[in-house]
Amino acid sequence: MTALRLSVENLLASPNEAALAEVIAEHVRDTSGHRPSPAEIRSWRRSLPALARDLADAGLRRVEILVEYKLPLTSKRADVVLAGVHPRTGQDSYVVVELKQWSRAEPSELGEHLVIVDGMPGGERLNPAEQVRRYCEYMRDFLGIFRDNPDAIYGAAYLHNAMDLDVDGLADQVRDERSRLFTKQRRGEFLHYLGERLADKPGADAADRLLRSAVAPSKQLMSYASREIREREQFTLLDEQQVAYEMVMRAVDRARRADSKQVVIVTGGPGSGKSVIALSLLGELFRQGRSALHATGSQSFTQTMRRYPGRGSTRIKNLFRYFNSFTDAEQNGLDVLICDEAHRIRETSTNRFTPAANRTGRSQLDELLTAARVPVFLLDEHQVVRPGELGTVESIEHHARQKGYDIHLVSLDEQFRCGGSRKYEHWVLRLLGLTGDDGGPIAWDRDEGFEVRLADSPHELEAFLHAQTGTARMTAGFCWPWSDPRPDHTLVNDVVIGGWARPWNVKSDRAVGDYPPSMLWASEPNGIGQVGCIYTAQGFEYDWNGVILGPDLTVQDGRLVTLRGENKDPAFKSQRAVPDTDFDLLVRHVYKVLLTRGMRGTVIYAMNPELRSFLAGLMSAARA
Repeated sequence: MTALRLSVENLLASPNEAALAEVIAEHVRDTSGHRPSPAEIRSWRRSLPALARDLADAGLRRVEILVEYKLPLTSKRADVVLAGVHPRTGQDSYVVVELKQWSRAEPSELGEHLVIVDGMPGGERLNPAEQVRRYCEYMRDFLGIFRDNPDAIYGAAYLHNAMDLDVDGLADQVRDERSRLFTKQRRGEFLHYLGERLADKPGADAADRLLRSAVAPSKQLMSYASREIREREQFTLLDEQQVAYEMVMRAVDRARRADSKQVVIVTGGPGSGKSVIALSLLGELFRQGRSALHATGSQSFTQTMRRYPGRGSTRIKNLFRYFNSFTDAEQNGLDVLICDEAHRIRETSTNRFTPAANRTGRSQLDELLTAARVPVFLLDEHQVVRPGELGTVESIEHHARQKGYDIHLVSLDEQFRCGGSRKYEHWVLRLLGLTGDDGGPIAWDRDEGFEVRLADSPHELEAFLHAQTGTARMTAGFCWPWSDPRPDHTLVNDVVIGGWARPWNVKSDRAVGDYPPSMLWASEPNGIGQVGCIYTAQGFEYDWNGVILGPDLTVQDGRLVTLRGENKDPAFKSQRAVPDTDFDLLVRHVYKVLLTRGMRGTVIYAMNPELRSFLAGLMSAARA
């Protein structure tokens, strides 16, 4: 995984700490697509030289240092990974080190693993001992190098500016040899800890093997959800994910003790772990005997949850509901209501089939907030793709404040889909004009953790997907009609591009011949032969992502524009219900969702020749 390599000798020999920090900053910019913060740069200037001196004093000058090591399939980076040889076994040995400049910190009452850092804005942080333990556990889960030697990795948090009393209580979180915590008062113990795990031998080969290690298949959400709910935690929550989890669990206790309403809002981009948090919460609440339900506005997502976690258990199936299931819910009848994909909350729960007597005009958001003592909303505002969807932070906060409810907001700024490539997600946002500023499309110049390529035809796109290992699916903008299946249980090839034609995924929740029902299109092997639409793909992930940019998207004067006449989505048919400005934004959101479903890579085919040529120009640097 991406990391800047330095030897201890080179680090000690660097005469200019500011220049060293700038080299690291340039590396992070190149690999992540964003400029490091001033706090990060200060940390490199101060913390890395201190660590190098400690390694030298420990007699470990030949250990290899990997700075800003990027965890597989995420954009999360560990401060340092030390790579070397174990002094007793002679095998590869690795120590993950989180370097903190904190001078004072204390445990927070908001969660078991949360801490308050003196002078640091932004709310609670994860205890660094727990943070590094989870990094180690995550690397063991996802890197093939640890499959046969899971004990080759250790972790430590080093608070080199703090005395013991300055961080009293933080060391109580230490669980094992992957979650040790050292202060400057414990420097001698830190050196001893390193010396027991690393020998003064060259660590370059061990570093090579770590950086070249195969990434083990991701823990697919649906495959593990059943055990997550029935037995024990299957997912490793990292940093902000764990903060969100503990914030909710503590809010449950506070709401019960104080008889108050606690609203938690968790925001995050594609694949930032919102649904993993939701399942982890539901599993723990289920085991504790709390009354909790999971709800979404997506039929595909809810039906998939019922099929996988709920297989064979009516009780577990009943934990998964729709947003419109709470019109008659008892006030605070639940301890927790987990609203996943909350960007799909609609204005009301009524539809054309609702009897007139039941059309109260009450907002769906009010129903969801009322139903539980702790309503939890997990959302991505860039995934609002249908008219009438209003699940935004602003709308939820506004409604909750009007009611006088306590509000807790957690932002997940990391993503696990898109291979954890912040650079790719930013590229997509710039391409579609969704950054909220005047910044237009930018060139794509590679990311070693995520592959992006263009196809010259749908044939080439499909052939590429079939050649990959792991799960692969193709999607398209809604620019073709969507026919019902034929009487002989075959699908109509609605998506026609020249001599290439394929069917949309199955419309309903029942299989058609060998084709899976809509909610299983992303997870069943036979789904690969059909083209997924936005309503089926949203909320799911697969390793390789093929996207057809339909004729409703073109380019003019270096910016992408939408063409309403080319779109066939029935939801956008009425110009009165969906004005042109709303249509334009919603279509951009649709393509943003479609382009960010892949975990390892995305291949794109644009039907419009001008757009195809424009994208080729943006990709020229990556092809060079």
